[in-house]
Amino acid sequence: MKIEKVSTADAEELLTIYAPYVEETAISFEYEVPSVDEFRNRIEQISAKYPYIKAVVDGKIAGYAYAAGFKDRKAYDWSVETTIYIRKDCRQLGLGKALYENLEKLLKEMGILNMNACIASPAAESGHLTDDSYRFHKKMGFTLVGRFHNSGYKFGEWYDMIWMEKMIGEHEKDMPDVRFGQ
Repeated sequence: MKIEKVSTADAEELLTIYAPYVEETAISFEYEVPSVDEFRNRIEQISAKYPYIKAVVDGKIAGYAYAAGFKDRKAYDWSVETTIYIRKDCRQLGLGKALYENLEKLLKEMGILNMNACIASPAAESGHLTDDSYRFHKKMGFTLVGRFHNSGYKFGEWYDMIWMEKMIGEHEKDMPDVRFGQ
């Protein structure tokens, strides 16, 4: 396995990983799979400031992870929201751990202090969502900080959203600027 930077040329392959999450699960709250052009645009916008990486196994992309802005205010510059998707046939192989460890390293290098994850959580038993993402993030050192009840509706069911965080740097009084795009 190799961890590499994503490029816009990867959009179609990444979209084949993401589409089942949209079409079959409540992990993503999107209702429609974005077009390749829309996905390419997302990659371009996110990777201009933040790490966007992929795990490549036997020449094929097996998963990807990225960080994006947490909130659109200067005071939030040191915080990001993280996202990860693994190809269905590549789960439970350690790819998620490898991607998140690499993502955390890159974020630290650019001066990010807080990794945040917004995770769909089943309010009741659901065939479209498990607590696997919660368990993964907990295993990666994230802690639960809050739950929003019945905040997402998909497949005729209501889902909660949970927020988890991981502090990855020292919070000083005089912080240097984050090195976006590096």
